[in-house]
Amino acid sequence: MASASTPDPVVAAKAYEDVLVPALMSEWAPRLVAAASIRPGHHVLDVACGTGVLTRAAAAAVTSTGSVIGLDVDPGMLAIAKATRPDLQWQQGSASELPFPDASFDAVVSQFGLMFFPSAPIALAEMWRVLKPGGRMAVAVWASLDVTPAYNAETELIERIAGAPATAPLRLPFRLGDRVAFEAQFAEAGVPLSSIATVVGTGRFPSIRAMVEADIVGWLPLMGVHLPASTVETILREAERDLASYRQADGTVSFASPAHLAVAVRGTR
Repeated sequence: MASASTPDPVVAAKAYEDVLVPALMSEWAPRLVAAASIRPGHHVLDVACGTGVLTRAAAAAVTSTGSVIGLDVDPGMLAIAKATRPDLQWQQGSASELPFPDASFDAVVSQFGLMFFPSAPIALAEMWRVLKPGGRMAVAVWASLDVTPAYNAETELIERIAGAPATAPLRLPFRLGDRVAFEAQFAEAGVPLSSIATVVGTGRFPSIRAMVEADIVGWLPLMGVHLPASTVETILREAERDLASYRQADGTVSFASPAHLAVAVRGTR
């Protein structure tokens, strides 16, 4: 691995908002809003909000009669969230110790953040703690890498060229992808699941190069993995062959992107 300085967190968050949000995240925000039954007048917490794609969707659902707080530990993500929607409430904080009283929110949501928390059960217990009686919690995680063939192929390509350590950060987002393992996090947290469903979304990138660059030039450096320029170019060149089956007639990339969506409803007693 070549040494390199850590990317500026605001620059990295802007790249996330510009590339990964439209490619992977945007389609899921309405699904989480629906799963949590967010309505006008509700008070909502979005945990690990990132740059705020789900927070913005929840804000539209609660209208001016409700409120939404987007919480994230990353100041770079929050900077972009604030710049995008300065009218919404953004707060820095840890999912492991939510800075809110018990029973504060009608709905608590989290989209593709649970896999990165130091302890998923502690975070789930905290989300449950701040949920009002009768409230709903909705959490989404990516399904396993082995049922996401495009990313599985990309990961195998990078491992072949750059070695196993380079792919550890690429596997991390899928670490709760086994549905049984995902359900076990709720059981350990003492959160009774009301439902869990596996939903197949669609990942979309402008090109194969854009898809792979988002990981090896964007994501890996954020996780401390810095590949030599020659290695990057080799990966990008071979990706055109290995990922060719996902290239559409117009040159864009499209592939199945499944996720598990869990809902827990807090009783009124």
